[in-house]
Amino acid sequence: MTKNNKGAVVITGASTGLGRATALLLDKQGYRVFAGVRTEQAGESLKQAASGNLIPIIIDITNAQEIKSASEFVSLALGNEGLFALINNAYSGVDGPLECIPIDDIRWNFEVNVIGQIAVTQAFLPMLRQAKGRIINISAICGRFAIPYRGLLSTSKIALEAITDTLRIELRSSGIEVLSILPGGIITPEQADKVEADCQKVLGNMSTEMKAIYGKNFRKCMENSVKGNRSEGLPVEKVTAVILQALQAPKPKREYFVVQSPWQIKLYALYKRLVPHQYFYDNLYKDI
Repeated sequence: MTKNNKGAVVITGASTGLGRATALLLDKQGYRVFAGVRTEQAGESLKQAASGNLIPIIIDITNAQEIKSASEFVSLALGNEGLFALINNAYSGVDGPLECIPIDDIRWNFEVNVIGQIAVTQAFLPMLRQAKGRIINISAICGRFAIPYRGLLSTSKIALEAITDTLRIELRSSGIEVLSILPGGIITPEQADKVEADCQKVLGNMSTEMKAIYGKNFRKCMENSVKGNRSEGLPVEKVTAVILQALQAPKPKREYFVVQSPWQIKLYALYKRLVPHQYFYDNLYKDI
């Protein structure tokens, strides 16, 4: 490993947002970055913004052949070096009242956010074992607290937390560290556009009866999400800095919360354990 190469890192979902920002930061820091994107166009855009060392790889984490091809390419490129880190960042968001979301969309959400994460991890584990590397799963604060109208994101991130805990125990004997990053809402304008468009699509597909039941509260929740993604959330640099910290730590923490007020999250967690379930949700979501 050269002075300018701190180790090889694979990151999924690097076309936009947090994934792209993380890939560029790690490239700048001297890591050998294999950045997972879904299109050649996204890969070219990333290459132009990075140094000559960053390598885009085409990987749709729901496509078994693309996962296999990507892992074989990285393995060939690394030889005996092994993989220092895998950052599972790719995800899909399907928002709306659970009653109104088509079952096929629910299946797709779990295909990306749960099954895809395991599939990618399985493919790269032999290389991680070679380097006694680490797996960093990008979770979310809703992996701790279910959020109305973002129930599928909440359930899939809670599942990802369980996957992370399981892998941490199972891979201990291999010397592989497994941890999760749990950020709050991040300022990512492209995500705000998507949330806004998806909200309008869901509302457009609702029956008159469903709009009467959910419409007002769903709009309110989505407006808050859009505000967070546009201007009121976490600067993406704050999250990428924590990912870098987790990557560089000799003994990383089990989980890293990245929120505006860390003490508030700890207070919520304690509050949820101590008070009756219904009382907690009545107070946390009293306006919903």
